[in-house]
Amino acid sequence: MVMNQGHTSGFYSIFKLSLALATILPLQGQDTTSVLDTTSVVIKNDTAIVYPGKALIMSLVLPGRGQLYNKEPLWKPGLFAGIELGSVLSIYYANKKADELRREYQEFADENWNLYNWWSFTKNGPNTDAQWVNDRHYAEEDFKAMRDFSGTHHLTIHLSGDLVNIFNTELISSDSLDMLSNYIGSDDISLVRDRHFYENIGKYDQFVGGWSDAASDWYWEEKDVGDSIEIVIKTPKKQDFLDQRYTANQWLSFAKYSVTALMFNHVISGLDAVWSPQRKTLREKDETETEVSLIFNPYNTSGIGGISLSLYF
Repeated sequence: MVMNQGHTSGFYSIFKLSLALATILPLQGQDTTSVLDTTSVVIKNDTAIVYPGKALIMSLVLPGRGQLYNKEPLWKPGLFAGIELGSVLSIYYANKKADELRREYQEFADENWNLYNWWSFTKNGPNTDAQWVNDRHYAEEDFKAMRDFSGTHHLTIHLSGDLVNIFNTELISSDSLDMLSNYIGSDDISLVRDRHFYENIGKYDQFVGGWSDAASDWYWEEKDVGDSIEIVIKTPKKQDFLDQRYTANQWLSFAKYSVTALMFNHVISGLDAVWSPQRKTLREKDETETEVSLIFNPYNTSGIGGISLSLYF
């Protein structure tokens, strides 16, 4: 199961902060001032003593466990546990579904895109002379991307056999495909079908000629890019491939949302495990004190940088 690295790193940052708070909270319980510190309240429930820091760590590790420790109503730990289980199952299922769809669209591309088609179409493809379509003038410039092997992106070609000795390399860029013109179709030439390959053949017009239906069914669409209109060249099979990739990526996005839900479930459960018993104590004691003061700022002509509002309870 693959989790998004950004979401995971964000989770651990919050987790570390929460652990730091959990370490500080019990220490603050030794404060002997007359002002009640809500982060260090030790609650006596019959003969049991509830420590907020312990409940915090419990819920950060297993959402709902801190609520059980605090003897909260069963619906509350059940809610956090249910969200945890649902998030884990969603992550697993969404990633599994995305992986199945990825294999399917890759197999589809392997069957319908090949190097010989790309070579043949790019060198001998249909006429793209200037023409008028729907009151718009299309020139050769609009279709130049599919008439050249070199472009903004490239594919990696793997050489084997005698070609390795001829070109003194095993890997060569598709920008140099003209050098291999006499060997197109040879078993000693193959494509490196990595993640970049499947992205490039679906995203860039430069590779549209590789699709098996390009010679007979290629077409274009207009795409508004703000200050201009961009021509996007497609074939029915290329569009089918794009639709399959989009569906797979939607499942990956769903998995990322589930990771976010999992992360926040841990944090919210931990915060609730600390705050809930404190709130009960405050309602019983009803002791609050406020303090308003000015913040000094030497760079301000009046010397005032703001207002500080403190609430003690």
